[in-house]
Formats: sequence, structure tokens, C-alpha cells
Amino acid sequence: MRNLLLLVFASTTFSALAQKQLSPQRIQAFDAYVEAARKDWNVPGLSITVVKDNKVIFKKGYGVRELGKPERVDTQTLFACASTTKAMTVALMGMLVDEGKIAWDDPVSRYLPELKLYDPYVTQSLRIRDLLIHDTGVGSTDFMTGAMTIPVNEMFRRMELVKPSYPFRAGFAYQNTFYSAAGRIIERIEGKTWAEAIKERIFLPLGMTRTAPKRGYITDSNVTKPHYNINDTITVIDYGADSEVGSAGAVWSSADDISKWVICMLDSSKYSGGRLLKPQTWAKVFTPQTFFPEDEYPTMQLLKPNWRTYGLGWYQHDYKGRKVNFHTGSLSGLTAITGQLPDEKLGIFIFGNYDHAEVRHALMYKAFDWFALGGTRDWSAEFKALYSKIKQEDRKAKADADAKRVPNTTPRLPLNEYAGLYSSPLYGKADVIVSDNRLVVNINDNTLNATLAHWQYDVFYGPYQKAWYGKAKARFNVGASGRIESLIFDGMEFKKE
Repeated sequence: MRNLLLLVFASTTFSALAQKQLSPQRIQAFDAYVEAARKDWNVPGLSITVVKDNKVIFKKGYGVRELGKPERVDTQTLFACASTTKAMTVALMGMLVDEGKIAWDDPVSRYLPELKLYDPYVTQSLRIRDLLIHDTGVGSTDFMTGAMTIPVNEMFRRMELVKPSYPFRAGFAYQNTFYSAAGRIIERIEGKTWAEAIKERIFLPLGMTRTAPKRGYITDSNVTKPHYNINDTITVIDYGADSEVGSAGAVWSSADDISKWVICMLDSSKYSGGRLLKPQTWAKVFTPQTFFPEDEYPTMQLLKPNWRTYGLGWYQHDYKGRKVNFHTGSLSGLTAITGQLPDEKLGIFIFGNYDHAEVRHALMYKAFDWFALGGTRDWSAEFKALYSKIKQEDRKAKADADAKRVPNTTPRLPLNEYAGLYSSPLYGKADVIVSDNRLVVNINDNTLNATLAHWQYDVFYGPYQKAWYGKAKARFNVGASGRIESLIFDGMEFKKE
């Protein structure tokens, strides 16, 4: 009887705690915290959903879709999921594993023979899971989407020219191109595009009727615009192009729709009509596969986790004795983050429309505390101070670098000698012309375009045509013959033709 009374008491206490946590006053207090944080971080608009025990317990839109216009963000407003898309691509791959059509340790070359890497050994050793955990030894190849417009098969062909940044499976470097490869493998097995497959196999079963595999699929006007800080002014910027690497980060959704995905992935991939993945496959998705370094996220400086791992499409670490699964997403002017405390059956998704506004991290950990773990830390204030310090350090580093500029130098050659066509089998082509005593560099038919003034010696520096890209630096190498031999433009080297 005593044990029974203790059990009843414990259950009653837990129930009372749960009711306290979800009381209208507590919800209102969280709502007020979110809005205050949004304003403090100068985010024009965001939306958030919180789910617990398979139910949405909080969802709301804040601010405006576009600065200067009255339309408010609501829970139907579409935002970019960006790289949180990766978990969806992993789920698609897991379905094929369940159906016996592929295995996590199958060689990539069996399905994608055109993908060749710099080291032939790595090409042959590369496995499906390697595509999903950022451990291949190949550093970022985002220039393939940022500095050129080429089909995905051409990206795969050029990967053979990319020198490794670290030994195979001996490090971590975030990699979008390999998620594109995973999407292409899904297409070949399914016999349809990745976009069609994700709509049919995830969005439709979960009832995600307002979720689009790419922005180009969106047909209504309740969509946010991206924003960027340009010269200390928050400005609306252009959308980026719908990329060939959609499986790495192209999905768009709303707070209402994404709630269904968050609940599904918390509840072992179950939904009202069945489940996306077998229990063991769902568990494999969240099984640590490799480690990620502390500097991957500055937030780790304050969180100080005991361990940091990466599963299949999910970052992981410990927080107050619980396992956290999370992932961020960032496109120019747009942000996303999703996080879950599986032991507490708590999940969060936050969308934003201001470039790298890291209030997303603050709201995620605040939600963990508020709805599950307790605690009074003001994560918004702490992360704001952290990122302000980082920004100040970056400005100082830039000022220190600028101070090393050698004044009163002149180009070694007349400006017209720097003009001409340059090419690279990896980076494509660069066309340099002289205009108004400056060099205008055009990369891959205006994919990138910058106007550069003389900086020092044979180095030129100036703004990109798209101001939110910042400034570019070009260094020209003069050979022993006294003629220009090559151009290094923001790390990309082109030979003069």
C-alpha cells in the first residue's frame, strides 16, 4: 500500500508539474520572451513551434514577412528549412534501407560511378553513410553552387579535382555536395526526382500540404523574404537560386506543417497512417556516427557539453544530463533550427528571416528549459553577448589585416595587362575587364561579379555586385616573363588564357 501511495503521489506531482508548465500564464511568459528576444536581435520575422508528447503545445508567428511591408508572419508563413532538409533526405534513404534496396554501408560507386574523388582509394571506399556524416576528408565545396551554375553531374565530375582537407574518416567538415549525391542515389533507385520522392513519401503521408521541396514549387504569397545587414542597415535581399543540391537544403515549410515532421521524428517516425521507418532504422538515424569539433558552433563555448557527436543528419550533444538532437539551416538571409529532447518527448522548430540571427539557438535552449528541464538562464542575453564578442573580434581581425596593407604602392603592370580571360578546370572561368580605373571580375557568366580597386602591389579589393556577399580580394601572379600567369579570386585560382 505504501508503495502504491508513493506511486500515486509521484504521478500526481508529475501531473501537477506538467499542468503548471502548460498553464496559460506560463505559455504567455514564453511568448513574451520570444518576442523580446526577436526584437533584441533585430529579426524582422520568425515563427516557432513546440511539440511535446505528440502534441503541439505552442506555435506562433512574430514580426513581418518583409521589412517595410505590413504583412505579418503567421503559422502558415513559408520559410526555408535550409539544411534541416538533410534529416528528411536521411529519412528517405532509411526507407530504401528498410525496403532492402540499399544498405548504409553499400559502396557509393555502385550507384553513382561518376562521383570520383581526388584519392582513388577514397572513391572506392566511400560508403552511403559517409555521404551523410561529413567525414570524407573533403572540405566545403559550396563554391559549386555559390560561384557557378552547373548541373549536379558536373559537380560530381569536378570533385576529383578537390584536394582533401584532412584524412578520410579522420575529421569533420560540413559537406553539402555529398548530400546532393545522396539525393541523386535516391532518384536512381526510386525512378523519380528527389523532389517528387520527398513529396510522395514524407509530405503526403504526414499531411504536410503547405510544404514544398523547393521554393520554385510555392504557389501562394504567404512567404517570407530574406534579410541581411548591409552597412549596418537590415535590408531585404534577393532569394538565392533553387539549387541542384536540393537534397542538402531546399525544402520550405511553415510552423503548422513542420510540427507534423517534428512529432513524427520524435515518435520513432510514426504518423497517423503508419510509420516512415522501421524502429531499428529510426534508432540508427540517431546513433552517433562521428564527432564534431567544438568550434562548429560557438554556442558550445557556453553550453560546455561533455560530448559532441553527429548522427545521420543530426548534430548531438548532452544538455543537463539529456541527449539533444538538433540541426541548423542557413541560406542567405534565412535561418532555421530544429531540436529535440527525445527523453522528454519535446521538440522545437524555429524559422527566421534574418541572416545568421543566432537567436534561434537561444530560443531552442530556452524552450528546453521552459517546457522540460527547468532553469532560469537568459539564453538570449548570453548568446547575444557571445555573438557580439565574436563580431567585435572579427572586426578587429579585419582592421588588423587592413593595417598591414602597404600604402602608396602601384600595380606592377598597366591595368589593361590584368584584363583578359582566365580559366580553371575546377572553378570555371573568370573574365576581367577594366572600367573607370578599376578591375571588374566576372565569374562564370555573372554568377559572381565584383568591382575591385587597387589595394597593394598586384592585389585588388572591392565589393561584390550583390552587396550581401561582402567584399572580394583578387591577387594576380606575375611570372618570370613579366606577364600575368594566374588570378586567385577569394581562394579560387584561375590560369590566364
